[in-house]
Amino acid sequence: MEASRAHSSESMSKDLSELLKEATKEVHEQAENTPFMKNFQKGQVSLHEFKLVTASLYFIYSALEEEIDRNKDNPVYAPVYFPAELHRKAALEQDLEYFYGSNWRDEIPCPEATRKYVERLHYVGKNHPELLVAHAYTRYLGDLSGGQVLKKIAQKALQLPSTGEGLAFFTFDGVSNATKFKQLYRSRMNALEMDLATKKRVLEEAKKAFLLNIQVFEALQELVSNGQENGHPPQLKAELRTRNVNKSYEHGTAPGKESERINRRHTDMMPTTPLVRWILALGFLAMTVAVGLFAM
Repeated sequence: MEASRAHSSESMSKDLSELLKEATKEVHEQAENTPFMKNFQKGQVSLHEFKLVTASLYFIYSALEEEIDRNKDNPVYAPVYFPAELHRKAALEQDLEYFYGSNWRDEIPCPEATRKYVERLHYVGKNHPELLVAHAYTRYLGDLSGGQVLKKIAQKALQLPSTGEGLAFFTFDGVSNATKFKQLYRSRMNALEMDLATKKRVLEEAKKAFLLNIQVFEALQELVSNGQENGHPPQLKAELRTRNVNKSYEHGTAPGKESERINRRHTDMMPTTPLVRWILALGFLAMTVAVGLFAM
């Protein structure tokens, strides 16, 4: 018994960043072995799923950053507060406007699983702010590490502009050197004052973050399987979009470039079966988090 306790205490004396990597190793290995990992590398990604993923990420990051800002002066989080370098809400708003248009707030779906994730983030921020580091580290450093790879693949597969429209989420203008910044972030995080009990809770929260992400993508798969984006049947959505395009023509918009932009926003570049769509959507999150987290 005493030997077991001593081993546990010795193990928990490691840096928090190392403990997080070890605690989520199993989830990472599962993600590595999904068919998506090979499919994405081949550029087999659908614009429809990409848009749905971006929408859910917007709700998740909005909640996360609201709670981070709430606790920016709290010593349990303040040392790793880097809004200019890491925050993604504004970037996601740019991407959503590009994909959905100016009325994107009325267009994007928020499945129940996404709401539960949001609720968890608010609960943690208000009641257990020391656990915010688990969500922030898993998301931000994962996005920062794997983002550039994903950006290039998505840009080519979805035929997005080389100027970066639709990919602001992956662009960290406030980080000039990703390697040095990650070193700084890890050192700040490892310096947070935590007892063994708190460290254990942070590790469990990191695992929960992965689970919440998986549940989000299960919900997105249901939307895709039902052929819906925001509760509207595909026929009605197509009709609404046609009306919007016709209305723009009435006001003198050049039909050539406008129709090309609308098609790029609203047409899937590669038709896929529901099963493949699910693999792609779930894998997108897995790669964003897992590849980034373990590239550090």
